[in-house]
Amino acid sequence: MPDRPTHPRTHHRGAAGDWPGTPAGGDPSGTAPAEPKVEELGAQLEAAKALAAEHLASLQRTAADFANFKRRTSEDRERELGLASELLLRKLLAIADDFDRALETMPPELKGVGWIEGIVLLDRKLRALLESEGVTTIEAVGRTFDPREHEAIASVPATGRPDGEIVAEVQRGYRVRDRVLRPALVAVAGGGGAAGAETTSQTN
Repeated sequence: MPDRPTHPRTHHRGAAGDWPGTPAGGDPSGTAPAEPKVEELGAQLEAAKALAAEHLASLQRTAADFANFKRRTSEDRERELGLASELLLRKLLAIADDFDRALETMPPELKGVGWIEGIVLLDRKLRALLESEGVTTIEAVGRTFDPREHEAIASVPATGRPDGEIVAEVQRGYRVRDRVLRPALVAVAGGGGAAGAETTSQTN
């Protein structure tokens, strides 16, 4: 038999699809791509951490500013409401003064009369309303003059009492909780113990 023609032996593709001798990835030069350096990765990580810390600090400052804003807003609102409440209470004090004058000048023979008792009851209700709002009277007669709570409108000589002692109350004073709502108008013994008192024997 004639000899079968011979053909040059061909190479089969490898598992990676490359020809024998060709590195995986198809780079005929045989050199692998450069791996990122560890130093570069570390620098990128530190930069990312610094940026995250900066953003966190910014968010914390924003949260603190917002909390301060809420607190100031709440304090301003409470202060405005307090001022409005004090203004209303001062108006009610004028009515309380009218009750004081009416009851102090009431003729003794009218005590026990029905409509007089009605006025007394209204006065008590008004006092109860004021007390429910934290309003209390400022003690005056027999106390030493205190410019924070009392306003001296007269100095009374020859009373036999120490200078600066309050001998008469012309108008009641009131405080609301721990603040003076209206000082008491008073007459003070002597002339040296009451700063700002007028030298007069009249208490008006």
